Amino acid sequence: MNPVVENVIVSTINGLDAELRRISLELHDDPELGDKEYKACRLLTNYLEGKGFKVTREAAGMPTAFIAEYSNSSTGRRLGFCSEYDALPGVGHACGHNLIAISGLACALATKALLDQNLITGTVVLYGTPAEESTSGKIKFVHEGEVTSRIDVAMMLHPSPMDGIWGKMLALDSLDVEFFGKASHAGMAPWNGINALDAFMQGWNNVSMLRQQTLTSNRIHGIIKHGGNSANVIPDYASGKFYCRAVTHKELEELKVKVENCFKAAAGATGCQLKLTWAPYGAVDDVFQNDSLGETYKTYMTEEGGKFLPRSVEESIVSGTTDFGNFSNVVPGLHPGFYIATTAANHTKEFEKAARTEEAHALTLRAARSLSKTAATVFLDDAFYAHVRADFDKGK
Repeated sequence: MNPVVENVIVSTINGLDAELRRISLELHDDPELGDKEYKACRLLTNYLEGKGFKVTREAAGMPTAFIAEYSNSSTGRRLGFCSEYDALPGVGHACGHNLIAISGLACALATKALLDQNLITGTVVLYGTPAEESTSGKIKFVHEGEVTSRIDVAMMLHPSPMDGIWGKMLALDSLDVEFFGKASHAGMAPWNGINALDAFMQGWNNVSMLRQQTLTSNRIHGIIKHGGNSANVIPDYASGKFYCRAVTHKELEELKVKVENCFKAAAGATGCQLKLTWAPYGAVDDVFQNDSLGETYKTYMTEEGGKFLPRSVEESIVSGTTDFGNFSNVVPGLHPGFYIATTAANHTKEFEKAARTEEAHALTLRAARSLSKTAATVFLDDAFYAHVRADFDKGK
C-alpha cells in the first residue's frame, strides 16, 4: 500500500482512540433495543456532524436510522460502511454493537481524511442501521434505493470470538404464529372449547419432527409468546414467534413452506383458525462475501497480527445471520468478524462484558485500520476494483 495513504489511515484512527472509546462506553452502558436507539442515534449523528459529514436523520423512513456522507468530488468511487447500535433484551450489548458503531465511525473518518488530503477521489457514506437484531433496518435501506443509488461497495465489521471472513452467514425470515380457538370452562365443559394452545403445541411438535428431515445447515427455532390466561379456561388464543434460517435464499423459501405446513396441519387437526405473518420488511439475505475484498482485508489484518483459520475450515462453519446480507446482494460487500479477546459466544453475558474491555477496543481499531486500507485500495487501484466487480457479477 502507498505509505502516505497508510500513514493517514493509521494516524487518523489512532488519533481518535479516546473519542471512540468514550462513545463505545456510552453506548455499552446505556443499551437500547432495536428501533428505539434514540440516544445512540443522537450521539452518533451529532458526532459525525461535528466532524464535517452531511447527516440525514430518519433515513429511509426509520426514526433511528441515519446516512452520513462526505465527498470531495461528484466523480470517483463511492464506498459505504455500516454502524449498528441496537442491543439485545436482557443481555444488553452481548453482540458488541457498541464496537460495530465505533468501527464504522473509524473507517468513515479515516476515509474522509484521505478525501480531505485529495489522496483519493469520491465519496464515503456511513449508514446508521437500526434494529439489526429485530426488524433488520438494512433491508429498508435496500428497498428504498438508498444503497445502489449512493454507493458502489459496502463493508462493515463485527466482533467475534475469532477472526474470520468465510463462515456461512444464513438467510433468515421471522414468522409470527397465531391460533384462534374458542374458550370454555376447562372443568365443566371442555368439549365445548377449541384449544388454541393445543393447536400451537401440535404445530411446535410438527416443527420439531421436521428438523430431522431438513438440511443440517437449516435452523428453526422459536418461543411461545402467549399460551392462555387461566388454567381453568380452554385457551382461545395462543401465539409464538419463529425464526427460519438457511444457507441460501432459495433453501430458505423451501424451508418456509414446510414450516407453514406444520402449523396449517395443526390448525386443521384442532379446528382452530390460523394466522401466519412473515417479517414485514421481507427476509434477511445470506451474506455474499466478495472474494477480492476478503482476501485483501485478510492480508492487511494478518500484517497487523490477525490470525485466520484456513479458508476451507472457515467455510465449514455455519454462523448466525445479519441484514448486511441484503446490502451484499445488491453491491459488492464484505462483513468480516474480528477477534475481541474472548472465547465466549456472541449473545451471552460473557460476550457483553468482553465488548467493554480495553483490549476489545484496541482490537476493534486494529480491524478498522485493516478495513480502511481495504477501502483505500478500492479507491486507488482500478484493476483491483475491476476484480471486485467481477467477483460480484459472477454471483455467489
